[in-house]
Amino acid sequence: MRCLRLPLRAVRWLLGVLVCSACLSAQAGNQKEEALADAVRVALSRAITGARPPQLEFSSHEDRDAWRQWSALMSTRLQSRMPDPMVRSEFLQTVWYESRRAGLEPALVLGLIQVESGFRKYAISSAGARGYTQVMPFWTRTIGDGQPAKLFHMQTNLRYGCSILRMYLDLEKGDLFLALGRYNGSRGKAEYPNLVRAAWRRWQH
Repeated sequence: MRCLRLPLRAVRWLLGVLVCSACLSAQAGNQKEEALADAVRVALSRAITGARPPQLEFSSHEDRDAWRQWSALMSTRLQSRMPDPMVRSEFLQTVWYESRRAGLEPALVLGLIQVESGFRKYAISSAGARGYTQVMPFWTRTIGDGQPAKLFHMQTNLRYGCSILRMYLDLEKGDLFLALGRYNGSRGKAEYPNLVRAAWRRWQH
């Protein structure tokens, strides 16, 4: 019997695909449905309502320049994952807007998206989490309008993801390790927070 020999480059590519696939399936979002205090639930519900197209506002020329530099650099880094320049531009503008609206660093949100969905808009995890930030459908019932199909809408998904992570950070008194664990449904375990932190560093300006 002859053994099929693949070029080294093909072997490396195949291994990379398998590793990435394993990471995506293992790390996809699996937030746990838990009882929320009424005040928390109401605040979170308000945070995700009224999603308007993001209108970027800048307090100074320096802020505007920072946005332009960040957007250009991130667009270059995202090109292989999002080939369409219009889609890429809209995505980055929405990430910037929704992350800052929630008081999060855009690079952290990009790191979370990389780990959760690999930047796939229509990703669905084995647990049923949806979209870029892998939001579980029960959130639409708990704080939204009960229509989980909307989680595939880019801005809606990013707003849910950023708002939920912000809530977990507040509940954990700013402890990112525990907040990320809760986001993934693995509070107290190091694997998921470490993956997001590593991805976060790669997306920092």
